[in-house]
Amino acid sequence: MSASSSSIAGSGQRSIHAWLLLLPALVLLVAFTHWPAVATLIDSFYSTPKGARPAVWVGVENYQSMVDDPVFWQAVRNNLWFAAATIPASIGLALLMAVWVNERIAGRTFVRMAYFTPTVLPMIAVANIWLFFYTPQYGLLEQVTGALGLPSHNWLGSPSTALGAITLVAVWKEAGFFMIFYLAALQTLNPSLKEAAAIEGASRWYFFRRVQWPLLMPTTVFVLVNAVINAFRLVDHVFILTRGGPDNATTLLLYHLYEVGFKFWDTAYAAAITVVLVVVLSSVALFQFFVLDKKVHYQ
Repeated sequence: MSASSSSIAGSGQRSIHAWLLLLPALVLLVAFTHWPAVATLIDSFYSTPKGARPAVWVGVENYQSMVDDPVFWQAVRNNLWFAAATIPASIGLALLMAVWVNERIAGRTFVRMAYFTPTVLPMIAVANIWLFFYTPQYGLLEQVTGALGLPSHNWLGSPSTALGAITLVAVWKEAGFFMIFYLAALQTLNPSLKEAAAIEGASRWYFFRRVQWPLLMPTTVFVLVNAVINAFRLVDHVFILTRGGPDNATTLLLYHLYEVGFKFWDTAYAAAITVVLVVVLSSVALFQFFVLDKKVHYQ
């Protein structure tokens, strides 16, 4: 056998070996991600089967029902406001915490642990903790406002404050998680950059704005993608704290999807909402990776 033939055979064996190693992950990916997505797309064009009545082809009727559904549009507006508040707040707070705990401060390990603790708590537990904070008359927040002489307020029962209350819970839960990524990125930066800036007499703000922040952009893009996805997949806190009320003031898209699919048992309409949600999130993620990524500076 010639050397070229032997090289081709060896390359083919390595390729087969590589695909065999990837096969378990590919099977799981197709079985639990790609096939459910395709099945959901197909189900969105059928009616919901009920009893002895099988599903029938209805075309875009479910999507038309979505367009005519006022609760769906209310959920869209709520989710947009929720995302507009939680994404910049959680990312900004995470960056601020990471920069602080990256410095040599007293009790740095304890502070890092305190910031990260909300992340490891189960979402249901977090919602119940904040439910106690927000409970009228005897909740922690009511005790504080009462001690300050402020009037009592039903934070989760008022349409004007319910969504803001849930937003605060989400920021508290997510900021510590994003902080870990920023802290890891800060610790990979070359220490000589800070030393050079100190020699040149640059202020800490100037050093952060001109050096650290541009070098943290790859981490920011990654965190931004996760923050957008998290903003549109929140359901646990809404379920425990408000159940979408009052008067759908805190109904977010995923909670509306849950109600349609599992409370009203309209699985076909729920499939249509799922398709729209997946398409929107995928488009946003692709835009972030392929458009914003071009403006990112890599070391």
